[in-house]
Amino acid sequence: MIRLKDIALRSGVSVMTVSKVLRDAPDISAATKGRVKLIAQQMGYVPDSTAQSLRNRTTRFLGVVIPSVTDPTYTRVVLAIEERAYELGYEIILAHTLNSEEREAACIQRLLSRRVDGIFISPVYRRNPEAPVYQNLSANGTPVVVLGPQANFCSQFVNVQTDEQVASRTMTEYLLQLGHRQIAFFGGPQVMPWCRERLEGYKQAFRDANVEYDDRLIFEAGYSIEDGTKAALQFVNEETKATAIQAVNDLVAIGAANIFLSQGRKIPEELSIAGFGNILTSEHYRVPLTTIRQPKHRLGIAAMESMMKLLNHEKPEPKQLRAELIARQSTAAPKA
Repeated sequence: MIRLKDIALRSGVSVMTVSKVLRDAPDISAATKGRVKLIAQQMGYVPDSTAQSLRNRTTRFLGVVIPSVTDPTYTRVVLAIEERAYELGYEIILAHTLNSEEREAACIQRLLSRRVDGIFISPVYRRNPEAPVYQNLSANGTPVVVLGPQANFCSQFVNVQTDEQVASRTMTEYLLQLGHRQIAFFGGPQVMPWCRERLEGYKQAFRDANVEYDDRLIFEAGYSIEDGTKAALQFVNEETKATAIQAVNDLVAIGAANIFLSQGRKIPEELSIAGFGNILTSEHYRVPLTTIRQPKHRLGIAAMESMMKLLNHEKPEPKQLRAELIARQSTAAPKA
């Protein structure tokens, strides 16, 4: 293990000078800093991060708590956070809740025990307006940025999210403009704020267009491909008159489309289908999916900007980023 004493001997300076160089102290000349840092690098010196943490009372670690890294919604968000964190000299510790409240609490407690400087959290949404682990977080004073809509139990923390309601309204408006009037909505669990906001956007578009929506065309579909499959089977069994389906996300849309295609129904000639999220699969699906492109990378950058303000003892504002409609081959005007 290379010590400061070894670098000092090779450089011909004191141990104190080496220490100041590696801390980038202002009272050391640029020439000396350059020479000592080069020698330290050549000797393979690795700084003791634990000792630095004790001195600075920071760890340079940031926690990221998400449902699962396999969820395509979070891939680019986490990538953007990690890229920016790397540039600023921070490391990321990733934890998965698997949408379990108990696991979420355990993940947060473990991150706090490692004294992370801040935590990004995509919450496990629940009906209870309070959650002890979030109360502990608030009392602890650890900077927190919520990735997604706020809820009562986490309303004390700043958040970064897509403008879900506006984006969903934009999709419904697009389907109405194509000429569809019977538009089914395959919604997600209403305990999740983003599901409620997307459903409200759908309803708002009908109200704005002075067109009545049919409550019987609103289906509880969850948020996975399997959930979309079940909702599509219910849709078929009820023999609805809908000419288009707007799904709460791309996975539900793909699950539903699989059923209709397997039954020989043509998309979009007989039934238009639209999703939300613009996951990679949506563009390369058998019938490329019309969807909402969420600004995932920008959400990650915005989350990191909010975190840096918190770490600098500033108070960032909540952020809602606009999404974009991507029209592909899964939607078209209904048959006359």
